Amino acid sequence: MSDDSSLKGRRLVVVGAGSHTGRALAKAASAAGADLVLAGPDPRKLEWTAGELSGPSEVLAVDLADEQSIAGLAARVGRFDHLVSTAAMPANGPLRELDAADVQRAFSAKVIGPLLLAKHLAGQVSESGSFTFFSGVAAWRPAPGRTVMATTNGALAFLVQALAVEIAPVRVNAVSPGIVDTGSWDGLGADKEAFLRGVAERNPARRVGSTEDLVKAVRYAIDNPYVTGTVLHVDGGGRLV
Repeated sequence: MSDDSSLKGRRLVVVGAGSHTGRALAKAASAAGADLVLAGPDPRKLEWTAGELSGPSEVLAVDLADEQSIAGLAARVGRFDHLVSTAAMPANGPLRELDAADVQRAFSAKVIGPLLLAKHLAGQVSESGSFTFFSGVAAWRPAPGRTVMATTNGALAFLVQALAVEIAPVRVNAVSPGIVDTGSWDGLGADKEAFLRGVAERNPARRVGSTEDLVKAVRYAIDNPYVTGTVLHVDGGGRLV
């Protein structure tokens, strides 16, 4: 997001601002002149993000599994221009080992939470405003042990279409990342480099993604007034192979 961005002076809500991707989005938007609302379940992580921003920000806790918490967020945010949610609570593992509570949390983060964010905040968005949610390549490339991830991401892709019709002219879109080196793969330790290299070799773009790729996609979704109900695939073609 460049300094001549249309975000200058705009109020941007980032749900999930304590995550790797959410933090990168907040930093880029702040550098572009936006007024940030940093929302998420862990105020400590949000304060960490706030400390890295170049412009004004406000930290607000929210639990996407709790409608009262979302309603409270709406009351505190007031009028705003754009909302981006990177929230995710994966429930991965073999089908026979899935825990219902984990599945419910996954749906709260990816499907029910975004639905309720739109319910409570759509009336507070500026005329040219938008919602952007994060889906994921698993919906188009399901794999064993990723059934819940595939289902929640796929449901979100259809949700943005329905919301784009229901709350028009507010625009609603999704960004669907593929394998992106945001820091979330650091847990692989010494195996990370080989894993990412293998992904790049198979990917039509012959590379893995970066947080900057995601920032550019969100910027496009926010800036283009003729794009709504759309999933932007930022996966280097990974869903195709």
